[in-house]
Amino acid sequence: MDSVPVNWEALDSLIIDFVKSENLIEDSLSPPTSPSSSSSSSSSSSYKSRLLIRQIRRSVEGGDIDTAIDLLRVHAPSLLDNHRLLFCLQKQRFIELLRKRTAEDRESAINCLRESLAPCALDAYPEAYEEFKHILLALVYDEDDKNSPVANEWSPKRRIDIAGLLSSVLRAHLCAYDPLFAMSLRYLISIHKLFCFRQGVPSPISDLTQRLLLEDRDPPATPLESFYEAPPFDEVDIQALAHAVEITRQGAIDSLRFAKGDLYQAFQNELCRIRLDDPMFDELVHEYCVYRGFIEFSVVDSPGMQLDSGSISNDQSECEHLSNNCSTEVGYGTTKLSGCGTSATQVIMEGSPESNTNLVGIQSTDTEERYPSETSHGDCSTSWNPQFEKVLQKNKCLRVGETNKRKRWRGRHEKEEFLSGPTNERSREELNASSSVASTIVLKDQQVSRKSCFPNMMKNKEEKYELVLGLQELASRGMAVEVVEEIDEIEPNFFVQNPALLFQLKQVEFLKLVGSGNHTQALRVACSFLGPLASSHPDLLKPLKETLLALLKPNEEGFNERLPLCALANSLQVAIGRRFGIEEPQLMKIIRATLYTHSEWFKLQMCKDRFEGLLRIDALKEFGGNLIIDAASRLDVDMSGDGSSQVTGSSNNRKQEDGSPTQSSARDVGCDESAILKVMEFLALPRADAIHLLAQYNGNAETVIQQIFA
Repeated sequence: MDSVPVNWEALDSLIIDFVKSENLIEDSLSPPTSPSSSSSSSSSSSYKSRLLIRQIRRSVEGGDIDTAIDLLRVHAPSLLDNHRLLFCLQKQRFIELLRKRTAEDRESAINCLRESLAPCALDAYPEAYEEFKHILLALVYDEDDKNSPVANEWSPKRRIDIAGLLSSVLRAHLCAYDPLFAMSLRYLISIHKLFCFRQGVPSPISDLTQRLLLEDRDPPATPLESFYEAPPFDEVDIQALAHAVEITRQGAIDSLRFAKGDLYQAFQNELCRIRLDDPMFDELVHEYCVYRGFIEFSVVDSPGMQLDSGSISNDQSECEHLSNNCSTEVGYGTTKLSGCGTSATQVIMEGSPESNTNLVGIQSTDTEERYPSETSHGDCSTSWNPQFEKVLQKNKCLRVGETNKRKRWRGRHEKEEFLSGPTNERSREELNASSSVASTIVLKDQQVSRKSCFPNMMKNKEEKYELVLGLQELASRGMAVEVVEEIDEIEPNFFVQNPALLFQLKQVEFLKLVGSGNHTQALRVACSFLGPLASSHPDLLKPLKETLLALLKPNEEGFNERLPLCALANSLQVAIGRRFGIEEPQLMKIIRATLYTHSEWFKLQMCKDRFEGLLRIDALKEFGGNLIIDAASRLDVDMSGDGSSQVTGSSNNRKQEDGSPTQSSARDVGCDESAILKVMEFLALPRADAIHLLAQYNGNAETVIQQIFA
């Protein structure tokens, strides 16, 4: 799983969209005067709707039903016309009034019965009046009586269920779906866990996924009775939805009814029912943003959770332990998308006037470099190779002014801006106790304490990040010669341990020389480096042959601009970063593992994922990285169709892996699609199991069903 390639640029785009959509960085939304004002307005509207949903959820979970109803009346009054939903809220309001145990609130509860609950029970739904009579028992049986007939009505879990139901209904009503990356991660982790369970293989990221993806789901939004007469849905859609989000067939039908037959809307509704641990999710995103250079790094601003080693202790003993053991794994770093068109930093910084001014000046030069300010805790050594400072100063001169373009991490500071009335003190205390802001403050304090343990090494870690990012930036601009020279100066054995990276850098140098028409120097590079490397490492021989094909069509216009340098720069950042104790962010480990199991799962299902395009999972897999020879293949040279190797596998691998072979597998065993769906429907089986059964009975669905029920 660790070797699975990932399209970093696609992941960058998803995460940038997430932090902007959730307003996690300062000034993340574009101003109204910008060209993207319409999209920004839409994003802002969706963010406010999600804020409203979260506030209503917290109000209900805190027992403040009056505030939830007031918010609904102001922002979504049509939902209160749903008597089923209103009856559910009024029942809980009655219970919450009784829970306060004062004479005044008891009188209010009786008034609630007379004025709200009883009238609503008459026309909510057929069983409502019986439920109304049952809830009256709460006047007799106390909350502390666990054996009472209304113990479930008193249970705090009722609040959570009602809050989840309201969230599901509001999300669909307001079209306030979670950002795409949040939904994609839910989906990938769900499939990963299912794959590992079904195949009996251990998950390398189980410690992260178990904490990140919560077990409980929000209740589904039930369709109104008027929707029950909807025409029958395509069985293909029903089965696809049921197996994608692990619900029953009837649950899939109800979901499609609620979405009025829109499969993708139903899929989003069901996917958003799966809950994530928001503080931990923000941690992962923050770590990744720092590593990729989208935000500035500050120990005080950092949420500070050690994702790979559990909670942080602030006592002096840990400080001493960490000071003595300076090989602690690091998860922070920075980088920037250069040589790939518009950079991710430019995208995320749109809308800041001062940033736009700086961008114009920066774009007019060739010195687009980052000046990292991140710190981490790795090798504590303060004795450096003399060449280190030389390379460091050279790179630092190229990155003056880049720090100003970064944004500061804001985090989730959600104000009660939708509050239409005062909440009771008990509810407010419960909400504050469970808020992520409080936990973030604690984690910040822990991180500050942690920083004090390393007064002598902070500067060195910043310098390491600066060096790594400088080399990454040079590689992204195609300056392969400079990269090799500088790495040889500071770490002579690096390329001995990473021959593939040296080969790719020399590929870049060779192809740029060919593109400029300097064949003599290009052949010198091939003879001096590419040839000997291929001789020592036979797996590089085929890429060498393919690279030399570029000589057949020299002087191609725009050749150098089409070299896929981003992936090479990213690979270099990872490799050289690890050499200095800077590990990839945990989020990348999750994405690698889940993308692998996603591909394997749909190989087993013998079909293509209908939702991977919606969630941009296909874009995450479209990896042309380390494929320097692709530049030559774009010159219409007649190359081998396979073109894959350990180092330079063809970008067509993705199509071959996920395309017709898997889709034709069902036909290969003589199974008709209608027969597969019939077996899946009648026996409630996954697609792969249905195909395997059909294969045993010559593809005859009726025979399979008869044998099972015989």
